[in-house]
Amino acid sequence: MIDVEATVGAVRRRVGTRTLEAGEARVVTASRVYDAPLDDVWDACTTPDRIARWFLPIKGDLHLHGRYELAGNASGTVTACDPPHGFDATWEFGGEVSWIEVRFVAEGPDRTRFTLEHIAHVDDERWAQFGPGAVGVGWDLGLMGLGMHLSAPDATVDPAEVEAWSVSADGRRFITLASEDWGRANTGAGTPADAAAGAAARTTAFYAPPPAGEDPRDTPEPATT
Repeated sequence: MIDVEATVGAVRRRVGTRTLEAGEARVVTASRVYDAPLDDVWDACTTPDRIARWFLPIKGDLHLHGRYELAGNASGTVTACDPPHGFDATWEFGGEVSWIEVRFVAEGPDRTRFTLEHIAHVDDERWAQFGPGAVGVGWDLGLMGLGMHLSAPDATVDPAEVEAWSVSADGRRFITLASEDWGRANTGAGTPADAAAGAAARTTAFYAPPPAGEDPRDTPEPATT
């Protein structure tokens, strides 16, 4: 049983910008503390067998300069690696390239802060439509899966069960609350509140469309994880 409010509330969400060689990029940051030792969280996020238990099956070379591919999702190259403190990688999805930076910090012998920054050049029109939740909600679901895995390492996430949960009342509430919090983070970064709320609502409608017969929306797909 997932405590939706507690799980959403466990994540810190932040929106910012960064100047890259190709120009200004958006930075979406999600951070959560897990009740697990640093080495265990690092291993869960860098070992193919364990990644497949909470995120997606992955293949490739998970070492510096190696290529990876997540089943049905992104691929990329590992561009930096500092075990057990962090790694960077390109995130190549839908013909576009963005970047992820993942950091692990011990906050005690059995507590570790996981922080992920997703950095992307996003055109203003797409950002106005969906805001940070386009990638943020996808990572929220991943962070939830990581927490479940760390509490039960031998269990494997069943994609069919995840899909069924995502359209349940709890799943829809999780997505709605996470989208709304990304909207607040967007407002904190300077976006007008009404624009941020509109983008959050459209993100919710994409990830958790209303059931048939309940105000269906024609919502285009955002660039997501």
